[in-house]
Amino acid sequence: MNSPEMTDNDFLGFYRRATEAGDQWWRVTIGDRPHTYRIEQGIGDTAGDIDLVVDAENLRAKLKKWHREGFVADAPSAEREGSADARVAFLGELARASANYRRHHGDDDGRSDGVRLPATVRIGTIEIPCGGGHALVPRINPAYLFSPRFDDIVLDIVENKRVMLIGHTGAGKTSFIEQVAARARYGVLRSNMNGQTTAGDFVGFWTVKGGETIWVDGVLPTAMREGLWLIVDEIDFAEPSILAALTAVLEPQGRLVLKEKGHEIVEPHPDFRLFATANAVGAMSRFRHLYQGANLMNEAFLDRWRVYRIDYLSPEEEADVLVRTLAPHMTRPLAGTLATIAAECRAAFLREDLSSAFSTRRLIDWAELMLRTGDPERAAEPAIYAKVAPEDAAFIRAIVRHHIDPGS
Repeated sequence: MNSPEMTDNDFLGFYRRATEAGDQWWRVTIGDRPHTYRIEQGIGDTAGDIDLVVDAENLRAKLKKWHREGFVADAPSAEREGSADARVAFLGELARASANYRRHHGDDDGRSDGVRLPATVRIGTIEIPCGGGHALVPRINPAYLFSPRFDDIVLDIVENKRVMLIGHTGAGKTSFIEQVAARARYGVLRSNMNGQTTAGDFVGFWTVKGGETIWVDGVLPTAMREGLWLIVDEIDFAEPSILAALTAVLEPQGRLVLKEKGHEIVEPHPDFRLFATANAVGAMSRFRHLYQGANLMNEAFLDRWRVYRIDYLSPEEEADVLVRTLAPHMTRPLAGTLATIAAECRAAFLREDLSSAFSTRRLIDWAELMLRTGDPERAAEPAIYAKVAPEDAAFIRAIVRHHIDPGS
């Protein structure tokens, strides 16, 4: 209970002991003011009748006293998610977190300008040289979680390897590249192979403007000339003509020949990087039936890439992302329940009980709306249910209500 490795936030939750009148409990949640904690006491299912706000030092003193009196911390949320107590606790926790969120909504991050920018930035254990900045540099998500398993990918970026990330929809393939670029200050161009993207969009085309015929670069030569990072999203849906154009530049110093422009040669800028994402390639081929229209890719093409599989975050990692993204309003017990719901929806997707995946982006959106409204079902309507088929919405609603009982 007094482990020096634990933080104050690890002490949030319930502490119970059995009595003849029923379980006596104390509940610790985040207070309204920074670095404070709210304490309630109750018996059984009754509402708390003592409401105190203490600082961290007083909280630790009370924890020692409760320990001497026989109070025991509840099991971690992942072990009691399905119990009635957990569902009641979730809504009580949400009510306080939501009130805190609404009071503080709109506060500024307090970032300061004029700071001298570093020449390199460390991502995981890898030092990556920084770019000079560009209008297309993505915004930094300070809550983004870089897993240690990403170190090899970052090192490949430094070494100018061609990187392909494969995995299910919403697993974070594109956001990983964007967050590396954001921290290293490189501009990013994205080209989505949605069936509407033509070779002209990708490589370039001639057009008439003001009575003059001019050449317009596509995204590939633009990225190569300006030293941008190009992400070819859903490459397994790309037309053969686009893949043919890409093949020419898959080597680190590969050049692009614009045949339509008199065989002009486009040399790659030293900062140019090429990435691709795919849902049903290589190790993900067995899921091709879940992604209708995905094309087969031969091994000769794949051998020109470093291919990494990106899986969904674990519930523990995703709970951490929720807490960091929505701090200080999102508490660990709330985040643990929401991450478990997302994990169950993804398991249902892989069993084909659901036809839609459940991205971390969708989970964060739901959580933010939940804090704003204080109502999980109301928040889920625009964040989840309205985005999926009616039968999927009913299935997800059943999972949500298993963990969050609206009647409590």
